[in-house]
Amino acid sequence: MAEAYIVDALRSPTGKRNGALAAVHGADLGAHVLRALVERNAVPADEYDDVIFGCVDTIGALAGNIARTSWLAAGLPLGVPGTTVDRQCGSSQQALHFAAQAVMSGTQDVVIAAGVQTMSSIPISSAMLAGRPLGFSTPFAESRGWQARFGDAPVNQFYAAQRIADHWRITRTQMEEFALASHARALHAIRSGRFEREVVALPGLLAMDETARESTLAKMATLAPVDPAYPSITAAVSSSTCDAAAAVLVVSEAALKRYGLTPRARIHHLSVAGDDPIWHLTAPIAATRRALARAGMRLDQIDLVEINEAFASVVMAWLQETGYPHERTNVNGGAIALGHPLGASGAKLMTTLLHELERTGGRYGLQTMCEGGGLANVTIIERL
Repeated sequence: MAEAYIVDALRSPTGKRNGALAAVHGADLGAHVLRALVERNAVPADEYDDVIFGCVDTIGALAGNIARTSWLAAGLPLGVPGTTVDRQCGSSQQALHFAAQAVMSGTQDVVIAAGVQTMSSIPISSAMLAGRPLGFSTPFAESRGWQARFGDAPVNQFYAAQRIADHWRITRTQMEEFALASHARALHAIRSGRFEREVVALPGLLAMDETARESTLAKMATLAPVDPAYPSITAAVSSSTCDAAAAVLVVSEAALKRYGLTPRARIHHLSVAGDDPIWHLTAPIAATRRALARAGMRLDQIDLVEINEAFASVVMAWLQETGYPHERTNVNGGAIALGHPLGASGAKLMTTLLHELERTGGRYGLQTMCEGGGLANVTIIERL
C-alpha cells in the first residue's frame, strides 16, 4: 500500500469564549488556515485534490459545507472540492484519516485535512437545541431502537465524566491538580515560544492562544459543579470553550517528488473504534490497545501522546489503564488549558504533536480522543 506523508500542519491561535476571535465568521477562520497552508507550500492552488474539514453543530455560519465555503472565502480556485465530516469531537482527526486513506489508496495525491469551530457564536449542542422549536427532540429520546437498547440512560458528557471519576476513584482534588498542571504546561509552552512555528496569527486580532490562565488549587476548589448531580465536575476540570481552526497537508510519494516537498512525518497507523455510548468518553482506552495491536507496537515505543482533555477524568483514566507516563502526555498542556474547539481539535492536536516531535527529536507520536457516541480515533505518526 502507498504511504501518506504529512508535509505541513498549522493552526490558528485559540480564542477564548467571547474573546478576540468571537466575531470572526467560521468560513473566514477556516479560510485563514487554508490560505496560510497553501501559501507556505509549493503545490499550485488549483492542484489540490480535496479539502476535508471536521466540524460539529454545522448550523448557521458553519452550515452549507464549511470546507467548501472556507476554501472559497480564502480566494482559492473554484475547481478544488471540499467536504465536511462530523465524527463529533474527533471530526478533524477523522478528516486526517480520510485524507491519508485517499492518498494511500492511490486515488488522490494532495489533500488538506482541516477543522474549524466557532463556539462563541455556536455553542456545543446547538444543532440539537435548534431542533426544539421545530418540534424535534434529541437524536435519542424518540428512537424506538435506541430506547429498546439503552432505555433512558443519560447520553450526557458530564454524567460520563463523573461516572469515570467514580469508577477509577479519581477525586475532585486530583482532577484539579491535573488541570492546574495543564495550565502550567500551556503557559510555559506559550512563554518559551514552543507554539510559534505552528500558530498562524490573525493580525490585529490574536497572535497566540488566550485560553490558558494562571490559577490555584484554592481558586478551583471554590467553583460550583456544572450540575449538582455531578459534584466532581466543574469548569476547572473540563475543556475550555474556544474558537479555532487548524489544517494539515497530506500528500503521496509522487506528490513529494512532483512538487519538491519535504515530508515531516509518515502516517504509521490509523484506526477508529467504538465503545459504550453511555460511558461515552472511555473509548480511547480500548481504541489505543486495539491500535497498538494492529500496528504491532508497544506503548513504550511511543515518544509522545496527545489525548484530548475533554475532562480531566478522561485522560487520568486512560493514564491509569495504559500505564503511560503523564510526563510524555500532553506535554504542552491540553484542552483544559488550550481549549477544545470540537471539530477542529483533531487537526489542532496533530499540529502540536508533529511540532513537539520535531522539537524533542522523538520518533513516534500517538493521538487519540473521546468522541460523542462512545467513539475514539487513534493516529500514530512517525517523524521523518
